[in-house]
Amino acid sequence: MLQSPYAVLRRALLYVPSSSQRMLIKSTSLAVDNVTYDLEDSVTPHQKSEARSALVNHLSKLSRPSTIGELAVRINAVSTAHALEDLTALAAQPSLDAIVVPKVNSASDLNFVTDVIRHVAPERFSLPASTAPPAQRQPIELIALIESARAVMDLRSICTASPYLKGLIFAAEDFAWDLSLTRTPSLTEFIYARSAIATAARAFGIPSTIDLVCTTYKGEEGTRRLEEECRNGKSMGFNGKQCIHPSQVEIVQRMFAPSADEVEWSVRVLIANEKATTAGKGAWTLDGKMIDAPVVGKARAVVAKAEKCGMDVDQMKAKFADQNPE
Repeated sequence: MLQSPYAVLRRALLYVPSSSQRMLIKSTSLAVDNVTYDLEDSVTPHQKSEARSALVNHLSKLSRPSTIGELAVRINAVSTAHALEDLTALAAQPSLDAIVVPKVNSASDLNFVTDVIRHVAPERFSLPASTAPPAQRQPIELIALIESARAVMDLRSICTASPYLKGLIFAAEDFAWDLSLTRTPSLTEFIYARSAIATAARAFGIPSTIDLVCTTYKGEEGTRRLEEECRNGKSMGFNGKQCIHPSQVEIVQRMFAPSADEVEWSVRVLIANEKATTAGKGAWTLDGKMIDAPVVGKARAVVAKAEKCGMDVDQMKAKFADQNPE
């Protein structure tokens, strides 16, 4: 059975350069859904080994902050020699929840990562007893960066390459480079690729779909542009967005969370639906709108997401306890 697109709440994915000791330390004080330590683009070739060692040291001493939902590392591309070294050094770290795999062009890239982890850290693909620490209760996840035309054309095989694949991320800058595109504020040049990624993720039960980075993040213009991109991405089926600065996190979390009006409507639908079901009504109306099974299903998904976002759903249920179907 396909997982709900809200099964994994990964609204804001924040990249932290692994070559910066200051940023490694600062990352533990953040309140964010996902912190991804970057060993790829933010680290120059001659710093790869040093950055990897610094990250291993950081993770081995890390007391898991309750304010961070998930810890991940973006390794180097499988096409480089660094990928094997990254996985060998980091896959066994118990505090690590996910591996972000860049430049995934085909299923073979994810097959390689899966096989290496099975060899160097087989315990990360097993299900230990419930007494194990939280980070060890679930297998380590894989998140694939979709960055090329070839990857977009091969989404079916990529989505089915590994049982541990739980997320797709759209990397706009590399995609634009691959197709010789110029990124514009409208993002219309990425409509096909983004729609294909969000649709493929849903079709193959990949619960997390992370949209492109907003490269404008300073001042009022940065806020306006980020909010606009979040609305656009959410409307296309993405349930999260990459962040390159801590100031973007709160906005992304707010924009990808359901609005108060959405939650209120959904709560009213669910309360009225329970009463309609008891009365034997298959279809009914609320505020003059027809309510049927798909509408109820969406309402359940919205309420579930609102609860994961920390919204006071119980208070809304109490407020509308007397709601009846029309």
